[in-house]
Order: sequence, then C-alpha cells, then structure tokens
Amino acid sequence: MPLTALVLVLLAALLHATWNLVIAGARDIQATTALAIAIGVVIVLPFAVLRWDAQPEVWPFVAASAMLEIVYFWLLTTAYGRAELSLTYPIARGAAPVIVLVVSVAVLGVATSTMQALGVALVGGGVVLVRGLRAGARWSDVLFALVIASVIASYTMVDSQGVRFADPIAYLALILVPAGIVAPAFIAWRGGVQRLQRALDRKALAGGLASMATYALVLTAFTIASAPAVAAVREVGVVFATAGGALFLHERVGPARYLGAVVVALGVALVVAG
Repeated sequence: MPLTALVLVLLAALLHATWNLVIAGARDIQATTALAIAIGVVIVLPFAVLRWDAQPEVWPFVAASAMLEIVYFWLLTTAYGRAELSLTYPIARGAAPVIVLVVSVAVLGVATSTMQALGVALVGGGVVLVRGLRAGARWSDVLFALVIASVIASYTMVDSQGVRFADPIAYLALILVPAGIVAPAFIAWRGGVQRLQRALDRKALAGGLASMATYALVLTAFTIASAPAVAAVREVGVVFATAGGALFLHERVGPARYLGAVVVALGVALVVAG
C-alpha cells in the first residue's frame, strides 16, 4: 500500500472511531446520528459542486451504495441502543475486511498475496480479542454485529468500484444525500421535529464533521490502493474505539483487548508489506 494511502486510512480510522464514540454516547442515538448525517451532507455539498465530476457509469453504484448506507445507519444505531460500543464496533468492523477480501478474490478476481490474506485474518481475529466475548454477552448482539459487517463489506466493495467514475467528494455527496434526507425525516415521523431539536447540539455537529471527513479520506484512498488493503488498515480504528470506550464511556478493558491491539497492528503491517 502506498504511504499516502496508509496515512489517509489511519486518519480515517481515528475519525471514524471518534464519531462512533460521539453517537454511542448520545442521549438519543438515532436522532443524533440522523442530524450528524444531515449536517455532514450540508458541509460536503459545496465542495462536491466545486469538484463535480461524475460519469454516467457511476449511477448504478450510487444507487446501490445509497441504499446500503441507509440500512447501515439504521442497523448501527439500533445496535448501539442494545449493546456496548466495544462489542458492536470491533466485531462489525473486524469481520468486514475478511468478507471484502473473500469477495474480491472469488468474485472480482483481485490479486492478493498470502501475506495479505494472513494480515486480514489477523486483523479479524485481533479485533475480536480487543473486545473479547466475555460472559453475559448475548449471541444475538454478536450476530447483529456480523450483519452490520456484511453491510459494511457490501458498500466497501461497491464504493471501491464506483469511485472510479466520479470525484471522491462528489461521489460521497451522491451516496449520502438520500440518507441525509431519509434519516431526519424518519426521526421526525417517529418523534416529531422536537426530537430533532433536542438532539441538535455539539455532538451532532462533531459527528457530522468526523463522518464526512472519514468517508472522504477512505474514498480517496480507494483511488490509490486496493479495497482489501484499505478495508483492513482502517480496522485499526477498533483500537482507537476500544480506548475511547474505556476513557469516555467507562467500559472495561482487560488483557485480551491489549493483546488484540498487538494482533491488529501485526495484521496491518502484513497487509501493508504484502
């Protein structure tokens, strides 16, 4: 992986973990997330217009990714309402690159090396160790996180192809505008405009800024590195999220999580070297 792509993805991982911490710690997770998406779209639209470049071939990818993004946000906010961040985030993010690699090789014919395959496997195993499946964790929550992983893998594969036909910022705006409209409308329908007003605070603004920056960085990385490598390296975010969960959400961090962080780092090193 080129050094530029590595830096972009590592920064994206930090920002992604940050915005997940923001919404997981919000009083109204769904409303805060909906506003964060809408705010992010408003922020990114002027840049998308200035940089506009979208070929006709991009539209099927935009339609597929937009639908997957709406499903993803709904699943994620539902998961954070029923389980800890440190359960959902590592499993969802850790399983995703494994799915991406398998599909890339089996369906798209993307070349990969044994070292990269081992690296992705280590990342997947490491993020599970970071969280650990301690006694009392409901398997239904684990399954829910794996469903989220499949959606993440799906939009990762779609976006890695779709961004070839549009400027990354323009593409980002196109795939998130539907979610930026649908999500707030859904919240208003379920709880009235007052629910959105109560959730409009610094957390929603910070979440919007961090989420848009994350997507822009990842989409840009897709233009200079392979999808499996990008998907794997960004999983370093599980280490950031676990530390943030301990510091800000007061979640327990034991030896298994520290071991998992080492395993994730090793996996990333193998992916980059491969």
